[in-house]
Amino acid sequence: MMGGCAIYPTPLSDAELAAAADTNQASVTADQEPVKGAISLYDAMARALKYNLDHRVEEAEAAVRVAELDLSHYSLLPNMVANSGYAGRDNYNASSSLNLVNNVQNFGASTSQEKEIKSADIGFSWNVLDFGLSYVRARQSADKVLLQEETRRKVIQRVVEDVRSAYWRAISAERLMERLASLEGETRAALAETRKLYDERQTSPITALTYERELVEIKQKIGEIQRDLNTAKAQLAALMNLGPGTSFKLARESRKEGSLTLKAGLNEMISTAVYNRPELREVAYRKRINIHEADAALLEMLPGIQLYAGSNYDSNSFLMNSDWVNWGAKASWNLLKVFSYSARRDIVDLQEQMLNERSLALTMAVMTQVHVSRIRFIHAKKELSTAAEYRDVQRRLLEQMRAEAAADRISKQTLIREEMNTLVAEAKYDIAYAQLQNAYANLFSSMGLDPYSWEIDRNQSVSSVSASLKQLWFERGDLNAGWSKRLASAQ
Repeated sequence: MMGGCAIYPTPLSDAELAAAADTNQASVTADQEPVKGAISLYDAMARALKYNLDHRVEEAEAAVRVAELDLSHYSLLPNMVANSGYAGRDNYNASSSLNLVNNVQNFGASTSQEKEIKSADIGFSWNVLDFGLSYVRARQSADKVLLQEETRRKVIQRVVEDVRSAYWRAISAERLMERLASLEGETRAALAETRKLYDERQTSPITALTYERELVEIKQKIGEIQRDLNTAKAQLAALMNLGPGTSFKLARESRKEGSLTLKAGLNEMISTAVYNRPELREVAYRKRINIHEADAALLEMLPGIQLYAGSNYDSNSFLMNSDWVNWGAKASWNLLKVFSYSARRDIVDLQEQMLNERSLALTMAVMTQVHVSRIRFIHAKKELSTAAEYRDVQRRLLEQMRAEAAADRISKQTLIREEMNTLVAEAKYDIAYAQLQNAYANLFSSMGLDPYSWEIDRNQSVSSVSASLKQLWFERGDLNAGWSKRLASAQ
């Protein structure tokens, strides 16, 4: 029997692993609205809000915390225990007695119990101390629900920020990849022609090698741009929870350089961030949980009073009363808790001190992040303006070069070089615009502003969520005017 009860590690079989892999792979993108038409920025954000798995994990974690809170409510109720039983023996439970006066044993055996007995009872008990502790633990569970909600906010803010950045980088990739491929083909042809001229000694070696070096540099720049942009669309698909290799198109939205502006001052932005950031709210909830822990330590030190009452039944016919009701009260006190209270209180005080220090450190970090994000946004706007100027100059230069090439006054290699320079200027402009959008999203994330102001309904369509997002506050000219209003109403 002991050998049969032994338990050994049993790894999953190949069939079980294969079945789990197939199930997981099929479930990753199950029950999602199919992609229809080109995906706009707000469509991408809506899909991330509905289907992003990191967000769904946090939602599931929040549901667990709510269930734990509901469960903790039951610990506030009194205990009610019902018992029923049967007992039997092959002979009577008989006994004799000893007369202590004359030390003579009474051999007359007697019994007051039948051979077979059925019994039942139902009892209620309520420990006042346990009720107090359960109430404190329930309040801690309620704070854990709010704590998890702040964690979920932090994740979705990061996801939406990543979506905005990846979307504009993917747009840049789509705009440039076709032209990069065409220019790469022209570069290879020109490189082959230059090497042929060099081999046939139809031009000087220095000139030929100089052209070849320039063309190789052009190829190198093409590769660098492709490397930076190739993964953007795959990253965007992952954020929207689209399967790898899923084909989709992006809406070519017009880019408005002046639409992203700052109207709020640095102090107002910092105040908004200190009020809204999930990290600071998490610390505040942890402080409240720690205060409740101090209450729990105090309650555990007190004596416990247990009240009980019950109804009983016994089938023993020798009993005068086969059913009865009993009640009473008991007091108990664990004296060791009194001696350990001082140590527990020290831990609570040190925990509070640590949380206060963490709150100050996070406040400084948040203030710095807002300041850095604002500087980064302003710098990104300047970089975009410079990139636009460089692109416009390069476009005009390319027009002149094409006219010169048509008149056979410059070589094909020179025209290709300027074509490449123009394409690089376009790429730098697109990358600068994507960086500006990323800085814009990072600015809102640093202030802890949520990308939505309603409870997400899984049954709501992507287009409906997208329309709500667009109407809310993304890319609005008076975007910053709402910060002070939102802060004032929240306070």
